[in-house]
Amino acid sequence: MTTRIIEATINDAEAIQQLAEAVWWPTYSPILSEDQIKYMLSKMYDIDTIKEQINTQSQYYLLLFAEGILTGFAAYSPREENATIYKLHKLYCLTTTKGKGYGKLLLQAVEAKVKESGNNTLELNVNRYNPALNFYGKMGFAIAYTEDIEIGNGYQMNDYVMRKIL
Repeated sequence: MTTRIIEATINDAEAIQQLAEAVWWPTYSPILSEDQIKYMLSKMYDIDTIKEQINTQSQYYLLLFAEGILTGFAAYSPREENATIYKLHKLYCLTTTKGKGYGKLLLQAVEAKVKESGNNTLELNVNRYNPALNFYGKMGFAIAYTEDIEIGNGYQMNDYVMRKIL
């Protein structure tokens, strides 16, 4: 299967939003309430928010195309409080493509970008009940600590922070 990974531009914001919507419901419905999913999608995947992140380079987005179809995306950036550590903010692929290696390809692309920057530490937050924990473990990440984050509207993210030295 032919794949390619490109850097997103602000013109890709709507496609990123649509892909997030398609992935989040099957991914998070077993572990989050419908209202929390709606709230988080509206906050994190508002088209203007995505455009601003891309435009200001507060997050860099990579898009994965398989057979010409947008199949996944990742977003990453240096951590604000310590720019030697990079944060993987988002890594999602269509659930229908699970097991095809697309998540691994996107993660490897992010890791390459971190190394190109001269750094070697990548961190991410993952919900403590997210099955993706297994994926990240297989990819060499280890749990560094537990974190509960107030995200507004009475909701919390109950996460593990996982870290990998590249």
